[in-house]
Amino acid sequence: MARQKRLNIPGAIYHVITRGLNGMNIFLDSKDRKEFIARLSVALEESKSQCYAWVLMSNHIHLLIRASEVPLSNVLSRVLSGYAKAYNKKYKRRGYLFQNRFKSILCQEDRYFIELIRYIHLNPVRAGLIKMPEELEKHPYCGHGVIIGRNKKRFQEVGEVLLQFAQTRKAAIEKYRLFIEAGWKEGKREDLTGGGLVRSAGGWQSIQELKKQRERWQGDDRILGDGEFVEGILKHAEEMMEKKEKMQRAGWNLDKLADYVCVITGTSKYSLQQKARNNNLSKAKSLIAYWGYNELKIKGAHIAKYLGIKNPSLNYLIKLGKRVAEEGAFILIF
Repeated sequence: MARQKRLNIPGAIYHVITRGLNGMNIFLDSKDRKEFIARLSVALEESKSQCYAWVLMSNHIHLLIRASEVPLSNVLSRVLSGYAKAYNKKYKRRGYLFQNRFKSILCQEDRYFIELIRYIHLNPVRAGLIKMPEELEKHPYCGHGVIIGRNKKRFQEVGEVLLQFAQTRKAAIEKYRLFIEAGWKEGKREDLTGGGLVRSAGGWQSIQELKKQRERWQGDDRILGDGEFVEGILKHAEEMMEKKEKMQRAGWNLDKLADYVCVITGTSKYSLQQKARNNNLSKAKSLIAYWGYNELKIKGAHIAKYLGIKNPSLNYLIKLGKRVAEEGAFILIF
């Protein structure tokens, strides 16, 4: 069966899980963990994605992330591939480090947000590595201590988490502590990692059948939520796919997009591969990057090559293009 495409929705919450190949350890010492954290921190900051919970175990990783305009797959692929190359170089090995592609589960925020934070941060407890709450607060490779205030990590968003418990920081931390301790003896929960969901391999038609049967736990391993949430997400994904297909039928590709953008910005198409030395050219390149990536769903590498830029510069152009479109009231009409 062909694997399903990821559901990339800006602003949505995702529970991310990735494991070592065949259960192998992906962290052998503290330097490995620090290397991964450094790469994750840079990628989250540059993409403006937010991380609320995280834990680095010996052979797997859990993250709870709110996606930005930059698709989560781009952010994490950069982190994981970069770390894998550094790991292989350090330990003089070849081949894959991680098991397949990472798992990302789109989660219903109001129902699962704090549950997932607790579940992720209690991983070391379930593994028998941590025995007492005080130990977990000091644990350097888990986001729990950051929320408590014992550790600091720039990439982790704390304020939004604490507001789930109380308006003042002191009261929120105490209530958060109690919430964590209440789940201390809780075992593995398949319902929070996708394994306990009723799968909907049949897609939209299966969702309709489950809805008729009043089944509230539905979806596939990409979604965690009740029936109404799952239905809304799949409908959104379906609408996005229809929009993409409509643009493709109309003959939209990078060349046609470039023609359109150059007209509305007053830019010569022949200058697109040049460095953006003037405002109009900068606007044109950024709009092509933004619309090409987000509307036409063209691969970033293809857009970067078309515009004569390096791949790392594409994220900046996409963000700039969004701002240019909003401030200049530019609209893509197809």
